[in-house]
Amino acid sequence: MTKNEALKNWVEKYSESLLKRAMYLLSDKDDAKDVVQEVFLSALSSYDSFEGKSQPLTWLNAILQRKVADFYRKKYKSEPEIKLDHFFDDTGSWKNSDVLNDWNVSNRESELLDDQDFNKTLEDCIEELPSRWKIPLKMYYLQEKKAPDVSQELDISTTNLWKILQRSRMQLRECLDFNWFAKS
Repeated sequence: MTKNEALKNWVEKYSESLLKRAMYLLSDKDDAKDVVQEVFLSALSSYDSFEGKSQPLTWLNAILQRKVADFYRKKYKSEPEIKLDHFFDDTGSWKNSDVLNDWNVSNRESELLDDQDFNKTLEDCIEELPSRWKIPLKMYYLQEKKAPDVSQELDISTTNLWKILQRSRMQLRECLDFNWFAKS
């Protein structure tokens, strides 16, 4: 089988699986399609390095992971700086200290994670985050990458990553408080 025939076979066989994974990681269908296309272009150019020691889908998923990281890195670098005026006043004090209080949902936690409406609200809240917060949050929590890996891929310090994750969680909490818990 020629390289072009093999790749055509892979496109037909694995496009749907790769697109589903890319959609999960990127949350945007157009971006996911673009990244999957890049995966196949990369597979074509590096086809000779595929030794067949793994399944083609495993190899393509590894390429997908790198392409998603590249996508986030580029997007992260192009995003403007985030303003924190929403949380802090001119003196640097909290505008609303409720965000510092414990969230009393531990007894309902497993119910919430099984609730389709809650998960939709959570996804919507994540999508509302600025890219400079959403990207590290998705990499760390959804892709389950280690902090040093996320920091390296985004070219930020680990300390900065922890601050970004903290701010993301605060924003998510406020969004969920308003869009879910206040309505429950």
